[in-house]
Amino acid sequence: MSVHGCRIRAMTTNWTKNTYVCDPDECDTLIEITTSDEFGFPSGTIHNVTCPCGRTPNLLSVEDATIAPTNERNEMQATTEFLEQKIKELQESYNIASDMRNLLQAQVNKIIDNLTVDNWYADTTEKSEVLSDLCEILGHEAKQTVRITATVSVEVDYEIPLDEVEDFDARYFLNDNLTIDTYNGDATVDSWTVEDSDVNW
Repeated sequence: MSVHGCRIRAMTTNWTKNTYVCDPDECDTLIEITTSDEFGFPSGTIHNVTCPCGRTPNLLSVEDATIAPTNERNEMQATTEFLEQKIKELQESYNIASDMRNLLQAQVNKIIDNLTVDNWYADTTEKSEVLSDLCEILGHEAKQTVRITATVSVEVDYEIPLDEVEDFDARYFLNDNLTIDTYNGDATVDSWTVEDSDVNW
């Protein structure tokens, strides 16, 4: 049985539900129309109802209906949207985890494919070749950390307030105000010191 519904709602809980049924031998459609007097509809039977098939359906019943207040519907809608958002987030997390799992499985398969006498176990295969292949499969760039020690000379122009000239100490000044950094993302400046300084008065 197909169902065709038409509901007109307003800020009230007093409604009338009219249920119609079309010819069960030809169409067998159930139609429910819920109305309120606030919109000018008459109480009781609604006339001139037409089924989608074009026939005039038969009135089955007329009964009072209770519609949830607007604020309850809004709360239900907010709850539904919240659940839909959580489901979407869970689906996105699952997709990310699934993609990562597939990537890792593909990497493992490539490594296993190379563990043969024709590849990494071959007598002619060098250790460096195996390491290079591993880095390529894993998307890893092999690096080694080194510590660089250097002496850097700087020239700084500074306008000293006259009342500070007598006690001015260039070494302390540079330690407090000088910074050293690098533009290379793979390099970091962990520490630096001012060993000596000279002031040209």
